[in-house]
Amino acid sequence: MMAFHRSVSRRALLQASGAAVVLGMPAILRAEPQPVKLGILQPVTGALAIDGDLGRLGAELAIADINATGGLAALGGAKIEMVFGDNRSNPEAAAQEVERLNAEGVVAIVGGFASGLCITATQAAARYDLPYIIDCAVADQLTERGLKNTFRFGPNFSMAAKIALQNLAQLKPAHTVVIVHEDGLFGSGLAKLLQTELPKLGLEVLETIAHPTPARDMSNVVLRIRALQPDLVVPSQYYGEFVLMARTMQQQRVRPKGIYAIFGGAASSLRFIKEFPEAAEGVMDCNHWHNPKDPRAHELRKQVEAKGRFYVYNAPINYAAVKVVAQAIEKAGSTDRVKLIEVLGTQSFDSSVMPYGQSKFVNGQNVNALPLNTQVQGGDVKVIYPAEFAEVKPIYPMKA
Repeated sequence: MMAFHRSVSRRALLQASGAAVVLGMPAILRAEPQPVKLGILQPVTGALAIDGDLGRLGAELAIADINATGGLAALGGAKIEMVFGDNRSNPEAAAQEVERLNAEGVVAIVGGFASGLCITATQAAARYDLPYIIDCAVADQLTERGLKNTFRFGPNFSMAAKIALQNLAQLKPAHTVVIVHEDGLFGSGLAKLLQTELPKLGLEVLETIAHPTPARDMSNVVLRIRALQPDLVVPSQYYGEFVLMARTMQQQRVRPKGIYAIFGGAASSLRFIKEFPEAAEGVMDCNHWHNPKDPRAHELRKQVEAKGRFYVYNAPINYAAVKVVAQAIEKAGSTDRVKLIEVLGTQSFDSSVMPYGQSKFVNGQNVNALPLNTQVQGGDVKVIYPAEFAEVKPIYPMKA
């Protein structure tokens, strides 16, 4: 009898203790929300690997910030998990990686970098109603194909060319121009536009010179520039070709009044400036760039450099694009792809470190995306136009 009472008492005690644990520590019983998988697609191998690495880092830093500040509130604090895809600087590989990311259950994809890569990637994503947020790619047609899933966070090249030409008109005296461009979708489209628009500013286009990407030698291009002696060279290239051309111009002592890049692959790159300061000094660019008046942008630059990287626009634009996706999930209260596409197409978003104010997508294009004009001055990238973001005044003509 006594043994029976001892057994009951022991069971009662254990039950009471368990109840106390449950009441005292209810958080233990709450299930941790499932992480939200976000696809990040960048070229981290191949010809465009330098740019892709910076784009990936920008996305990583944004995800870390979101997770460190409580995750996605609308989903109970769910954390974002990066699922990375390397498009290998190749359009076919870009489409293949989208297929893989879709199979892994990502809710959206951010990135792509180059126009030729984003053409195939966005088309592949459209088959699955998979929201795709383009970071840096500028070809107009990316958002002109009726793909409801495709959104470009940065400006297209028509928007950038308009701004670039407005600011170019302020550089005087300038009468003659040589256009140098990579022969892909990005460079060829921009060159065609410039051939039409530059004469409207009273600028004579002496010649338009195309080159492949990648290019191994720029001697013939620079010799032609020397022979034509333009006031301005207007390049549209990726990083490697821009550096090669600028260095060859320096070595051959070809120095026009100005180098005025539009989406110049290295013209706003701290790596180019640190490695080849003389070739970079004075180069102007109209390109993606962070808001220099925003302290968050300067903090991001410190974080990028603390990782041992040279700061380039790929980092801030991907950082901000990931923040836009997080806002869309919060506004939708869901990771449902169709809902996210609807929210992205109908609502406005804080643009984080980019100078866009409230980002608003109309037919897939962020109509408030604003490129900035920069110039390398004193071994750093400084904003020269527009006035509300300017840090310094332009130096033109460049010193011989």
